[in-house]
Amino acid sequence: MTRTFLLILTLFFGVFIMAPKASKATSQAAADPENVLLIDLKDSCRVTITLRPDLAPNHVKRIKELVRQKFYDGVVFHRVIDGFMAQTGDPTGTGSGGSGQKIKAEFSKESHRRGAVSMARPGDVNGADSQFFIVLADSTYLDGQYTLWGQVSNGMDCVDKIKKGNKFNNGSVSEPDKIVKAQIAADVKG
Repeated sequence: MTRTFLLILTLFFGVFIMAPKASKATSQAAADPENVLLIDLKDSCRVTITLRPDLAPNHVKRIKELVRQKFYDGVVFHRVIDGFMAQTGDPTGTGSGGSGQKIKAEFSKESHRRGAVSMARPGDVNGADSQFFIVLADSTYLDGQYTLWGQVSNGMDCVDKIKKGNKFNNGSVSEPDKIVKAQIAADVKG
């Protein structure tokens, strides 16, 4: 009985001691306001995206620059395919516009699971600019082909409410929803 009691105590205290360390590391990473993107949508719905400079430092740097220039404010979700993804980042709303600055691909082994945020691009793998998409359902077939730079950490219910496009017209949306405001958490006052 003593041996069993000691084993239980060892397991209990081992788990108790280790658990706070793991959660502390996770909360520290999630709490870095410089790497948290806040996107406000209609009806006061907010999407929180944890940026991943460990996966795509150049893309995260460029996204933060564009956000701080208010580039994404008022930009529509021009292509939204139910069960796949919601795409935004084109100031013209047509799917062919951008900021005018291409970014070299930064592929990783990170998977395009629900809530992943990745760069859209034309046929050129190094042609990503300002357009990005949020994955609505696991789309692992995109892995290694698109630069994944973030993960929705809160507000997927808001993303799910974004108006869907015409499935027979490549997800093109008439009267699309838009990004009301995008900001880096470190820049939010109060």
